[in-house]
Amino acid sequence: MKRSEINAIMAEADAFIRSFGFVLPPFAYWTPDEMKARRAEIDRLIEGRMGWDITDYGQGDFDKLGLFLFTLRNGRLDDLKRGTGMCYAEKLLISKQDQISPMHRHYLKAEDIINRGGATLAIELFGSAPDGSFDESAGGTVLCDGITRHFVPGEILTFAPGESVTLMPGDWHAFWGEGGDVLIGEVSTVNDDETDNWFRDPIGRFAAIDEDEAPTHLLVSDYASWLS
Repeated sequence: MKRSEINAIMAEADAFIRSFGFVLPPFAYWTPDEMKARRAEIDRLIEGRMGWDITDYGQGDFDKLGLFLFTLRNGRLDDLKRGTGMCYAEKLLISKQDQISPMHRHYLKAEDIINRGGATLAIELFGSAPDGSFDESAGGTVLCDGITRHFVPGEILTFAPGESVTLMPGDWHAFWGEGGDVLIGEVSTVNDDETDNWFRDPIGRFAAIDEDEAPTHLLVSDYASWLS
């Protein structure tokens, strides 16, 4: 992805988020130089990979296959393993109309996916094979706002603003905005996007960046190279 495209997506996403009365935390608006100047204060922010995350899954067509995310807070995997401490995470996502977030599951993370506003959120679901791999013949069960719902393989569940689904590790899912763009909330156990995503097809999680202009704000995938 071109850095200019990423900068434009950030500005567009911020306006979309604000249109629903939600404001990102102050660190979202720090410039790269401000983050460098405050490097001594932000170890947990960096460790938790909190901040902007924009991906085309390495496929070069963000509008067709991509996702906007902002990690608002994130705990520690060590706490999750001990069962005490900061075991949770929260994100905001934007799924554009007909923009696919591809079929995947998580090894550890359980998550509530919540339609926070906009159009309809569509989620395609499959269960897992006994070894956890994708199984096109497997259905399963999820909770929709705490209500049990069984799904057949490949069933597409739709969620209006205010509605949600709880996905457990092993629930294979892909999602997109239906009829327009959707603001999505994600409340989950600790999030680790480097190791906890199992994609059905061999794709990348983070975008390669063409630095055609300076970044407005850093992506979480920039932290290692810009703030080390």
